[in-house]
Amino acid sequence: MQRQLHTLTGPGYRDLLNRIQRGIEKESLRVTADGRLAQTPHPQSLGSALTHPSITTDYSEALLEFITPVDTSTTRTLETLADVHSFVCRKLDQELLWAASMPCVVSDDNSIPVAEYGSSNVARMKTVYRYGLGHRYGRLMQTIAGIHYNFSMPADYWQRAWQDAGEPEPLQDYITNRYLGLIRNFHRHSWLLIYLFGASPAVCASFLSGRDQHGLQPFDERGRTLHMPHGTSLRMGDLGYNSEAQKGLTVCYNSLDNYIHALRDAIMRPHAAYRDFPCGQDGNYQQLNDSLLQIENEFYSTIRPKRITRPGETPLNALQRAGIEYIEVRCIDVSPFTPLGLDVEQVHFLDTFLLYCMLEESPPCEASERSLQAGNLLTVVNRGREPGLELQSATGPQPLQTMADELLDNMAGIAGLLDDTHDSTAYSAALMEQRARTADPERTPSARILREMREREQPFFRLAMDYSERWAQHFRERPLAAAVEQRFEDETLSSWTAQRDMEASDTLDFESYLARFYAQYRDL
Repeated sequence: MQRQLHTLTGPGYRDLLNRIQRGIEKESLRVTADGRLAQTPHPQSLGSALTHPSITTDYSEALLEFITPVDTSTTRTLETLADVHSFVCRKLDQELLWAASMPCVVSDDNSIPVAEYGSSNVARMKTVYRYGLGHRYGRLMQTIAGIHYNFSMPADYWQRAWQDAGEPEPLQDYITNRYLGLIRNFHRHSWLLIYLFGASPAVCASFLSGRDQHGLQPFDERGRTLHMPHGTSLRMGDLGYNSEAQKGLTVCYNSLDNYIHALRDAIMRPHAAYRDFPCGQDGNYQQLNDSLLQIENEFYSTIRPKRITRPGETPLNALQRAGIEYIEVRCIDVSPFTPLGLDVEQVHFLDTFLLYCMLEESPPCEASERSLQAGNLLTVVNRGREPGLELQSATGPQPLQTMADELLDNMAGIAGLLDDTHDSTAYSAALMEQRARTADPERTPSARILREMREREQPFFRLAMDYSERWAQHFRERPLAAAVEQRFEDETLSSWTAQRDMEASDTLDFESYLARFYAQYRDL
């Protein structure tokens, strides 16, 4: 680590570190004025969810997803995300954006409308995939929102780092292997992000109606809220994006080939539990296939290696073709305490954390270590703020606070380097705030949620609703430059044109389209 840091202080690296690239994908449920899941279609005024560059949907018609372009400026990225929120909030009439990860009042699966994208083959594939998710895991799970943080180093950085390393392998392989090292270290240390930024220790009881084996405790006498007293992020545990079926899927990040072939086999191999859901019989598509995974995106993970795909190309084929281009962090909760669900301080720490994971030595990961990592993550999800909590390390149990402090100490040099790069103290300040949270768990967002619920004598639903109303007013009143508003209006119109063009250009029937798509996996 020290050698890597010393290298980064050399001539020319300052400018390269100033061009770290990031992008944010933020999900928010549309809810009615009384806090119910919106049953209305994706608003026409927001453009086509299939083709709009900034505004789309995830699982449900009601689950909006906002996307920022790749940018080197933290400030610009967050301003762009705020502009999207401002535009959308002005278009929603009486609806609001839900300001938390765990959902609003929900009833059964039938009350959760699956996203629709039009009649093209691409659109139909997206919708059928979502029907498959609903059959396999239930639609309720798909109402949970999160934030994805995309991170990459500029091409010039990799060229310089590769040359300084003595050009040990082809440049594409060098970049891929460095990103794989980052991913392995992320799995080793991601429990820290769950502790620091987890913001889902409680859930509206309606989310678990009819389910008794959840292990949560009533928060109030009326049982309107269920919670884990020391929990941090229920979204990342057994209630959220977790899958019993996938627990037997071993995905290794020691090489790109290992990763590609593990997912390829899961996509190509039938899974008995999914055999009864129709996948094309007599034109009835309730899932894309009956394999363990329909496509790569079904694999639930806290971080993904990514490459932008060509039209019609699968993500795995893109990775095999040209290696890893960036990584996508997927374990970030939506915080109700900030208008965007995250803030600049959190982004500064994420950059510090990810750069640390990239620069730290990253030995290959074995099955025993993967089991240890999964255990630590689940422990922090359910009990992260428990006094005296211990996690497992390579040398045995250690207090969470000791392990967290050691990690944060190791990041100090990187925070200082980023401060120098940006002529600021923002990165060290962000690190100091995380030190304060490890010293005092009451400073974490998960603790604040439970504390405010107690102080206000409110259930989770009411607390989240209050913040949803507050941020809706904030964004409706926030100035939006005329040129920015016009750009969104133009993108809305052009997105509908693009969707119609896609629908008109289809030459294959859906069955043939899927056959051609899945044929790509056989070539891997």
